[in-house]
Amino acid sequence: MEEKEAMAMNTVPKMFWHGVQTRAGRVIYRQKDMGIWKQVTWDELGRTAREIGMGLVSLGYEPGEVVSILANTRQEWVYADLGALGAAGVVNGIYPTDSQAQVEYLMTDSGSVFVFVEDDEQLDKLLEVRTRLPRLRKIIVLDMEGLEDLSDPQVISLDALRALGREHDVAHPGEWERRIGLRQPEDLAILVYTSGTTGKPKGAMLSHGSIISTCEAYQKATPQDERDERMAFLPLCHIAERIGGEYHPIYTGAVVNFVENPDTVPENVREIAPTIFTGVPRVWEKFYSGVLIGLKQSGPLQQWAYKVAIGIGYRRAKLQEEQKPVPPGLNLAFWLARLLVLNNVRKLIGIHRARLLVTGAAPISPDLLRWYMALGVEMIEAYGQTETGGGVTFNPPGRVRLGSIGIAVPPSEVKVSAEGELLVRGPSMFMGYLNQPEKTAETLKDGWVHTGDVGRVDADGYFYITDRMKDIIITAGGKNITPSEFENQLKFSPFITDAVVIGDKRPYLVTLIMIDHENVEKFAQDNAIPFSNYASLCRRPEVQELIQAEIDRINKSFARVEQVKKFRLIEQQLTAEDEELTPTMKLKRKLVNEKYKALIESMYMKEAA
Repeated sequence: MEEKEAMAMNTVPKMFWHGVQTRAGRVIYRQKDMGIWKQVTWDELGRTAREIGMGLVSLGYEPGEVVSILANTRQEWVYADLGALGAAGVVNGIYPTDSQAQVEYLMTDSGSVFVFVEDDEQLDKLLEVRTRLPRLRKIIVLDMEGLEDLSDPQVISLDALRALGREHDVAHPGEWERRIGLRQPEDLAILVYTSGTTGKPKGAMLSHGSIISTCEAYQKATPQDERDERMAFLPLCHIAERIGGEYHPIYTGAVVNFVENPDTVPENVREIAPTIFTGVPRVWEKFYSGVLIGLKQSGPLQQWAYKVAIGIGYRRAKLQEEQKPVPPGLNLAFWLARLLVLNNVRKLIGIHRARLLVTGAAPISPDLLRWYMALGVEMIEAYGQTETGGGVTFNPPGRVRLGSIGIAVPPSEVKVSAEGELLVRGPSMFMGYLNQPEKTAETLKDGWVHTGDVGRVDADGYFYITDRMKDIIITAGGKNITPSEFENQLKFSPFITDAVVIGDKRPYLVTLIMIDHENVEKFAQDNAIPFSNYASLCRRPEVQELIQAEIDRINKSFARVEQVKKFRLIEQQLTAEDEELTPTMKLKRKLVNEKYKALIESMYMKEAA
């Protein structure tokens, strides 16, 4: 990129407006409406964001003021974000699964003066707490279905805001362009609140320069352009989707397809067939288990064909993993295996056009990565945190080391401290936590972000994470255990969605397990096992034996002291709205330990007696 062009894109609004001016007629977004995928071009996106931004200005929006967005991942979320940023503001995202009390806290802590809400459900949360939000001026509703008769001076529709913006734009020519030019790279752009499981949520402050630096690093690590198709489905409040699903595509011009809702991801991915697919381990595990369950329902010939084809894929993947040449005969066999069998598996998942799969946000089993490689699609593991501005290490395409989070992508620097903690510094690092200087001082020291992750680096610069520093288990016998290794193997099972291994200061390890409801229910139905609800399904002896068999299989790969002796199933069907789960559907270790204390103690009672 030339220096002049780089200067023209040194903030998010400048980067966005540069795209509008240079890609006017091209498609940037697709979103399903009434069963039909509808396109949005760059000039349409630019016009919508401009109207929203100028609408906010007409209502007294000042540079640097904060706007919050309380909605699921959809293109209107991005419109609001780009409109507010273009008007020289700061944007904060709120998870739609957050409770009324959490919404009040986040609105208060961020000092938000406007809030965009998705629909009547989210509006209700604001209406209940607005008397305690003196700084709040207006609530803008994205979807007015069911609210047509609402008459409230503090509530307006998105369409009404846009109409105000058009009028203000005509009356104040050049104001939009002036606002875009106001913000500088060092200015605050967005707030991303991190989990509050160990205290109140912390608002990580990310500057425009941080976001642009991360986009540049992503482009070095995973080059993309206007020919690429992406899919947005993770929460836009989360740093992974905010950068990867919104800002980086604006930087590159890649087309973004918004899923209908989280439940339609498997269906939508087959329709979209993205060329670049970024997901969290939970998504990749679900696809894998779906294929295995489907295979069990197929005939003997199909099962035999899959076994032969995937075996060829694994032999080829092993050579690739070891950086060894693949013999022509094996390449030919793999071509046939793909043609006859594996391409169908890829189409079943929706990754038949994918040239790159990216996984991050949580550890993933190397065996799962090998399976995708055996299908002929490379999956690269990346690593980053909100505090590092997103991904800072990536496995280089073609040089993936399974189990590694990859190498540092310049200009970020990564090192391992004397205590074994991963430290990161560079222009993408966060500015600190809003209103929490003491927490900032704990994390940001001498320019280095202390990640809290225990890791190591090999001779070639590949980094490996062994666990979170606070999660390492020291057994009663003094043995240090990293629970994530066992947990990752458990999650590789098609019958297990998530697990937490416990054993700190205990005589042995135990685990709490969240079953894969769909697959375990299918297992019960196929084997005529009666059950009435989720809890009764978990209690069935046959299901208990099924999970025990999975644990027994995994235990064989671990030393005796690292093996899990007992387990219990979490009998509540958890969703993102439950406090035990993060928005990316990971179990919160500390909260699980506290909430299920009695269940955990039951696994040690006999030993104590």
